[in-house]
Amino acid sequence: MALSVYSLTWITLINLDLSYNETVLYFVFYASITGYNFVKYFGVAKFRHRQLANWLKWIQILSFICFILMCYYVVQLKLNTLFFIVCFALLTALYAIPFHPKQNNTLRSVGGLKVYVIALVWAGVTVFIPFINADYNINTDVVILAFQRFLYVLVLMIPFEIRDLKFDNDKLSTIPQKLGVKKSKGLGLLLLLVFFLLEFLKDETTINYIIVLFIISVITGLFVFFSSIEQNKYYSAFWVEGLPIVWLIVLLYFN
Repeated sequence: MALSVYSLTWITLINLDLSYNETVLYFVFYASITGYNFVKYFGVAKFRHRQLANWLKWIQILSFICFILMCYYVVQLKLNTLFFIVCFALLTALYAIPFHPKQNNTLRSVGGLKVYVIALVWAGVTVFIPFINADYNINTDVVILAFQRFLYVLVLMIPFEIRDLKFDNDKLSTIPQKLGVKKSKGLGLLLLLVFFLLEFLKDETTINYIIVLFIISVITGLFVFFSSIEQNKYYSAFWVEGLPIVWLIVLLYFN
């Protein structure tokens, strides 16, 4: 997952014709591991350190190391970038921590909101943080890029939500719960089409980038189309989640 976020951030740098920025990319990488493990294991671990299984203790150690490395890189970022980082950090925290200590009312538990929060955080981190830190002036191309990234992450979430249909509480109101599997796949393919066509609204783009965008749209569309409730355990958690890495590799090849 962290490599995917790293890849999407690097794709933004290439798309905006910005130079490779080790500080931004490494911060995003370590922040992704820290944030993901916090969200995933906060409810399990909380502050019961002595009762934790050994594997969870190792995850805590890894998370702490990544947190230290994240702090090392975050202090090297520009001050205006930190404001946006704090905003996305709060969103991530509210995704796992209940608003009220005696109730389980997190952003994750709000019906129909889960995928949009994830897509917003991913789009914000992988698009806005790189260009803000580079003092890149916001323009229509940046807005379109952010919206494209938001749509793409939404599409990536559909195979996960189809997989989790048999586990998710009905109150979550996920896309497959509301639309069904077939219509959810149709929505995913439609969003991919919008994602691709938005590229032609930009003031600046290249034929190579359009070709790469077409390739990744087709590959992603195939994964959405063939997703099912009874899917291989690596289908979403490895192959679908790794699609941004494939996108970066193809983009670097064409560049």
